[in-house]
Amino acid sequence: MEEGGKIRVLIAKPGLDGHERGARIIAYGLRDAGFEVIYTGLRQTPQEIARAAVEEDADVVGLSILSGAHLSLTQKVLDRLKDANAGDIMVIVGGVIPDADVEPLEKMGVAGVFTAGTPITAVAEFIKTEIAKKSK
Repeated sequence: MEEGGKIRVLIAKPGLDGHERGARIIAYGLRDAGFEVIYTGLRQTPQEIARAAVEEDADVVGLSILSGAHLSLTQKVLDRLKDANAGDIMVIVGGVIPDADVEPLEKMGVAGVFTAGTPITAVAEFIKTEIAKKSK
C-alpha cells in the first residue's frame, strides 16, 4: 500500500464452490468502507489467486470458502503466495468455517477467520488494524 493510499483487498473464491453471495457482500461492504477491492470471481485455482494478488499489488487476500475444503485450499493459496515471493500479503478467510478449524488456519498463517454473520465493520476494522501494525 502506498503512503496514504487505499488498502487493496483481493477477494477470491477458490475451488469449485459456486456460491458467491458472501464474497460479493464482503467485496461491496469493504469497497463502501473505503478499501480498493478486486473480486476474482468463481472457481479460482490457488495459482490464479496468488498471481492476481501479485499483479494487483494486493495488501490483503480474502478467501471466501463454503465448500468445506477451507484447510487444503487455504494452505495451497498460502504456498502459492510464498512461491511468488508474496508471502507477506495478509490472508484472511471467511465462510462456513467450523470453530475447530480456526486454530489450524491461524497456525498456517491466516491472519483472521470470519464466519457467517460477522459484521463487515468488524472485518474492515481488523484489516485496518493489522495493516497499520505491518506499516510500523
